[in-house]
Amino acid sequence: MSGFHYQQDADGIVTITMDMTGPVNAMNAEFDQAFSRCVAQLEAQDNLTGVVFASAKSTFFAGGDLNVLLAANGAEADQLLSNFLANKAMLRRIETLPVPVVAAINGAALGGGWELCLLCNYRVALDKPKVNIGLPEVTLGLLPGAGGVVRMTHLLGAEQALPYLLEGKPLAVAKAQQAGLVDQLVSEPEQLLPAAKAWILANQDNPEASVQPWDKPKHRIPGGGFNHPQMAQLAMMAPVMLRQKTRGLLPAPERILDVVLETLKLPFDLAQEVESRHFTSLVRSVQAKNMISTFFFQMNKVNGGASRPPAPPKQKIGKLGIIGAGMMGQGIAFSSAKAGIEVVLKDTSQAGADKGKGYSASLMDKRISRGRASEQQKQALLQRIHATAVDEDLQGCDLIIEAVFEKVELKHQINQQTEPMLAADGIWGSNTSTLPITELAKSSRDSEKFIGIHFFSPVDKMPLVELICGANTSDDTLAKAFDYVQQIGKTPIVVNDSTGFYTSRTFGMQLAEAAQMVAEGLHPQRIDALGKAIGMPVGPLTIQDEVSQKLAFDVANTQIAMGLMDPSQDPFPEGNALIRAMVTEDNRQGRHHGGGYFDYHDGGKTLWPQLLSCYYKPEVTVSDADIKDRLLFINVNEALKCLQEGVVRTVADANIGSILGIGAPAWTGGYIQFVNGYGLQRYIDRCEQLAARYGARFRAPAIVAEYLSAEKEFH
Repeated sequence: MSGFHYQQDADGIVTITMDMTGPVNAMNAEFDQAFSRCVAQLEAQDNLTGVVFASAKSTFFAGGDLNVLLAANGAEADQLLSNFLANKAMLRRIETLPVPVVAAINGAALGGGWELCLLCNYRVALDKPKVNIGLPEVTLGLLPGAGGVVRMTHLLGAEQALPYLLEGKPLAVAKAQQAGLVDQLVSEPEQLLPAAKAWILANQDNPEASVQPWDKPKHRIPGGGFNHPQMAQLAMMAPVMLRQKTRGLLPAPERILDVVLETLKLPFDLAQEVESRHFTSLVRSVQAKNMISTFFFQMNKVNGGASRPPAPPKQKIGKLGIIGAGMMGQGIAFSSAKAGIEVVLKDTSQAGADKGKGYSASLMDKRISRGRASEQQKQALLQRIHATAVDEDLQGCDLIIEAVFEKVELKHQINQQTEPMLAADGIWGSNTSTLPITELAKSSRDSEKFIGIHFFSPVDKMPLVELICGANTSDDTLAKAFDYVQQIGKTPIVVNDSTGFYTSRTFGMQLAEAAQMVAEGLHPQRIDALGKAIGMPVGPLTIQDEVSQKLAFDVANTQIAMGLMDPSQDPFPEGNALIRAMVTEDNRQGRHHGGGYFDYHDGGKTLWPQLLSCYYKPEVTVSDADIKDRLLFINVNEALKCLQEGVVRTVADANIGSILGIGAPAWTGGYIQFVNGYGLQRYIDRCEQLAARYGARFRAPAIVAEYLSAEKEFH
């Protein structure tokens, strides 16, 4: 049987070992055919006493084939719904077999894989770190469409099921057992089948062993049905709380909640149909297309090393030097020591270096207090960090990362002073967010071994690292830096040298546009609120306060002094004049300098009064739609320009960089993917509208028309 191996033993138990074409088992056309034949054979099987589902792959089952779902984006809804209902009816036949069915879970069972497990009467799992279960569909703009929402609700109750459905986080099997999702754990793979068969044999005389909880006459959903007072309260409050979180931009969580609440009211099979209708709608949504494209396919491409030069073999950093024990340096030290790397953390004084090392101690103390680490792990990590003020302690480092102030002369001086400490094949990295790598590399003895390694703050939490290749950076250097970033568990994107690189250049545009709108006379709080309405974590003015107006002012001055920016070509003249006045005249330099757009106090923040008195013009009218699009399109246009100019090398790097590094809204799938979902012609037309009203900076870059003419999307 293609994809499935069917074998009945002397006790009448049939073991179905899934071994589909490709590296994983997945729900696709091959699965549909194999499963259909398997169900028919089981229903006709003589002397059947039980069924075990097992896997010949290292994972149990990977879930739905996302290529199929992505292709379904443009299909007719009626045909999709019919297909989904037919598949679901086929799955239902497994759990209505008159014999017990057991899942023998040897590896990850996520999405459709976990839904397959939910069909079974009993679940035995291998107790190993690689084995986890869960329903991550919400992270791809979908809901579990093979009965997962309905079955999880019947199994756990609405209140307990919702976190698994709405958060989509994988769950270790030990915790899954505690939650009642897994029935038994075994320590070795060879114990799985015997344990599964033993349970079937032990329950041969128990007719209820083959009946799912929701198919039993006296079944009640845990926590109560829709009319239960607690569930009525949940039905009233949950949508409000969810809307506050998603801001109405992510339909999948809201659809999941709808299905859960409908499950509390409807018979099981009717609730299954409701689930399929919602799934059909989501599969055809632009949000799902964007999120599947980026969070699955493009993320796999980036993490799979598509941007890494292929020739040099993968390598590890054994000894890392970090120069500068401030906010960035101390975060790099923690992340690297946590990955097992020996770290030399150097500062201008021993006290400064010790303080930087203390940051790692405080982070570990927090983890210990939350039960996520032990005192022994803390001490082991701290022993890997050598705090020093002595250059010679850097001797023999495979990689030195300089993380000092954004001043070219200072970086040159440090490079010349400490580069000789590198190992013979060592490389140098500058943690700069704006200064050109080619310029910084001029002080190096070997510019081929010089690369930009741009971390994001706070380093211990932010998953992205931007690798910037200077004019002479070699493939070997890029490969070594790429491997280091993956070694510390972060995601690398690769860009070419340019003013502001990719992330800082793109990120800064939205802040500048927000300042421009304040200078035009729009109410600052309205700008911030509409920034959040498009899915930004916080409003752009709040972000500028956190980053600091002083930093933006200093960076602009540095770029002008270096000839990298012509002030006469400034696309935001009024906005940048506002920032200049705030910094030089009003001492409004940012939150950590006493305040910026807002005043900060124990009760939160309030708008700086002078901002209204000096700039706000009630007579200025701009629609909410225009404000939102100005804040979004200005970043999208800059990302497109970076792709057009070859600053960012791939669409995948551009999208992942914007999502993980600079807070692009999840529903867009990243700034380049947004254009695919919006439609290229429609995007050009909207840009023309904005350009006519607010300036040429909104005109769509030529690359959009080029792709439109070639009838292709950005991939």
